[in-house]
Amino acid sequence: MNELKRGDELQLEITDAAFEGKAVARHEGLVVFVENAVPGDLVVAKLSKIKKSFAEAKLVRVERPSPLRVEPRCKYFGVCGGCKWQHVAYQAQLRFKQQQVVDAFERIGGFSNIQVSSIIGADEIYFYRGKMEYSFAEKQWLSSPPQKSEEGMISQDVSLEHQQSPIFLGLHVPQRYDKVLDLDECHLQSHCSNQILNFTRDFARRNHLNVYDSDRNTGYLRFLVIRESKKKKELMVNLVTFEDRPDVMKHYAAELKANVGEVTTVVNTINAKKAQIAFGETEIVYLGNGWIHELLGSHHFSISASSFFQTNVAQAEKLYGVTKEFGEFKSTDTVYDLYSGTGSIAISISDAVKEVIGIESVESAIRDAEKNARENGITNCRFLLGDLKERLTKDTEWMSSHPKPDVLIIDPPRNGMHPKVVEEIVAIAPERIVYVSCNPATQARDVKLLCAEKYQLMKLQPVDMFPHTFHIENVALLQTKINVPESK
Repeated sequence: MNELKRGDELQLEITDAAFEGKAVARHEGLVVFVENAVPGDLVVAKLSKIKKSFAEAKLVRVERPSPLRVEPRCKYFGVCGGCKWQHVAYQAQLRFKQQQVVDAFERIGGFSNIQVSSIIGADEIYFYRGKMEYSFAEKQWLSSPPQKSEEGMISQDVSLEHQQSPIFLGLHVPQRYDKVLDLDECHLQSHCSNQILNFTRDFARRNHLNVYDSDRNTGYLRFLVIRESKKKKELMVNLVTFEDRPDVMKHYAAELKANVGEVTTVVNTINAKKAQIAFGETEIVYLGNGWIHELLGSHHFSISASSFFQTNVAQAEKLYGVTKEFGEFKSTDTVYDLYSGTGSIAISISDAVKEVIGIESVESAIRDAEKNARENGITNCRFLLGDLKERLTKDTEWMSSHPKPDVLIIDPPRNGMHPKVVEEIVAIAPERIVYVSCNPATQARDVKLLCAEKYQLMKLQPVDMFPHTFHIENVALLQTKINVPESK
């Protein structure tokens, strides 16, 4: 193999899709990950990183487009890091995501002959998000205009520059947290959301507002968070600021409502800390009651500015349907819902079981879960605050006062479960475990640990919650080995 160096351009045949939206090629035995390429493409790519076992490259041009390649709908594609697969036909996206699940369980979990049902795709692949979070910045990232080949394919050798300017509002480009891509439209939430985005930027500029600067710990504007209920058609605008300026907010809420009549509530979250997060110590309501409401199946949920709620409601209904199917619930079952959040899974299965006990470490989520249960008239769900490493078996008083679960539902964050939580689950030994995950890699790791003890993996069901991204949700069913029917 000739010695390769950064900046070298190679002609590559793209053969596969990899995790995190990258495509795979091989050059003289070396695996090369290429950004913005599509399996089936013949491309020229420029090497950006070279390691012993792999290299990374950026697309320069498409020599021969793949039949799976489509024209991206968004003019910011290739600069904004949000929809990395928007240039891939949706049915191909689904195949790649399903294969990612299989690969994770084979390579990380060590499983073979896995029963994987066909991935459940989305009916709506644009405008599906119920929440968007935009950032304010004093610096804007500009991309040189994408250049198209004769086939209409976009060259992604994008150069980025920044310029000083008072206020920009949009999304951060990858790895650039002090500057934003100043957007005037995004195809993920709704046309109404775009109106709010553009009005807010214009309002800030007209009123000479300033942006919060974490280095100086001064300024005002931090985030714009837009939440909308797809079924109830309610819309919340949450302006996150560094300090309380009531006159500005009253003016903003009145003008916003006059310009975008669909807005039902306006909230000002005040975050006076340096942490760049869209949460704060104080929430002040300037229009409406500070809540929106959504239907998930037959249940309704109240969503505040700080509530966690499923971002894609239509797909969440399908995901919870799989959870209910895998649980094979009986009216006598006691179910533990670990990482229960605001109670959406617990509430969705409550009509099929004797009781659900949700355990969650975030106090505000517990309050939201209890409120949601009350508003739905549900009396067989209880939500407990606590760290799972301490709560499940070490808290002997708690364990002695609660029945042992027949079924366990697990829906952890992306990094999966702590090994000690896995140990606690094995000690409790429920008959069935339904493991819902947004990260098949950590899910496969955890399932491997569970199956090393007393469980057997029965089946998997991938669900696509986020079209055009590489993210994939997956549901796994485990049963104790003693209860697994012998194969004939």
